[in-house]
Amino acid sequence: MPTDRFDQHHILVNLRDEPHRVENWRDGEHRDFIYLKNEIIVTPAGMESGWRWHAKSRVIVITLDPKAFQRFAESEAGVLLTERQLKDTPQFVDEDITTAAVLVMDALRQDGPGSEVMFESLARVLLVKLIQKYGDERSEEDLRFSRSFTARHYKDVLDHVAEHFGQAVTVEDMAARAGLSPFHFARLFKETVGQSPYQFVMAYRVEQAREMLQDQSRPIIDIALSCGFSDQAHLTRTFKKLTGQTPTAFRKAL
Repeated sequence: MPTDRFDQHHILVNLRDEPHRVENWRDGEHRDFIYLKNEIIVTPAGMESGWRWHAKSRVIVITLDPKAFQRFAESEAGVLLTERQLKDTPQFVDEDITTAAVLVMDALRQDGPGSEVMFESLARVLLVKLIQKYGDERSEEDLRFSRSFTARHYKDVLDHVAEHFGQAVTVEDMAARAGLSPFHFARLFKETVGQSPYQFVMAYRVEQAREMLQDQSRPIIDIALSCGFSDQAHLTRTFKKLTGQTPTAFRKAL
């Protein structure tokens, strides 16, 4: 398999019982190794990578879109990742991640009542485990946290948004949660997170709307109001701006 750079993260999970020889090129570095059962290989997006397999493999390949992964890490796990997002981890044994990946694969193959809910739940478990173990978190130095705006403040603001995203969430409310003036809070938040407080709230609401749209019987107007949008048109405009498709198109594609 020739070397290439991919826009997605790649996680390879080896299920083959017998050890087998594999060669891997990573940004010009050549690795020639024996691939063992339950070994994981993480290749972050943008890294040049190529392969040569010396035996028939039995591998789960998981690809993750960096933008969606970043949204999940921030909104669901409360974690800020670096631009690379995942650590460059070329080879490690992790039976826990292997088990989670197998469960996700099995759920994906199911086609019965509750199968979609099961898949979504197990996929969340896998993603959280990946973030906790191999997520490349931004350090306080990278984030330029100061005594005025710390990681604790960020978590408090995230909790506030999670609790009140269906209502009016103002910069003043968020600033008060962080114990800062609105002006200083808005400036420090943008410097740290890379989004304005307004953009952050809108992105969080859209992510919650994506989850609610899984319920095909729920009216979109109800979802819009539950997520804090003024009406269905407001949700549609914001949803399309952030995801590239309307809520209706997203639901039809499920």
